[in-house]
Amino acid sequence: MTLTTPGLLFPAISLLLLAYTNRFLVLAQLIRELNAREGDTIRPLVKAQIENLRKRIRLIRRMQVWGVIAFLLCTLSMFALFLEVSLLGVTLFGASLCSLTLSLLLSLYEIHISCDAIELELRNIEKKPQQD
Repeated sequence: MTLTTPGLLFPAISLLLLAYTNRFLVLAQLIRELNAREGDTIRPLVKAQIENLRKRIRLIRRMQVWGVIAFLLCTLSMFALFLEVSLLGVTLFGASLCSLTLSLLLSLYEIHISCDAIELELRNIEKKPQQD
C-alpha cells in the first residue's frame, strides 16, 4: 500500500464532517426556533419532537466523533507509511475504514429518525380540520 491510498480518503472524510456539521447547525437552529415559538406552554406534538431532536443531536455527535477518529487514524496511517512502517500503516488504515463505516451507519440511522420527525408533522397536519 502506498502513501496515496489513505490520502484518497482525506477529501471524502472532510466533506462528510462538513455535512455532519451542517446537519447539526440546522438542528440547533430548529431547536432555537421551536423554543422561541412555543413560549411557556408545550404542545404534545412538540414533546414528541423534542425527544426526536435529542436523539438526533446525540447521533450527530457520535457521527462526528467516529468521523474525526477515522480522519485521525487515516492521518496516522499516512504517517506510518511515510516512515515505511507498512504493517502499522495498513492496520491504521483498516481501523480508519472501520471508523468511517460506523460513522456512515450512524448517519443512515439519523436520516431514518429525521424522516420519523417529518412523519410526526404530517400526522399533525392531517388532524387539522378540512376546509370545504
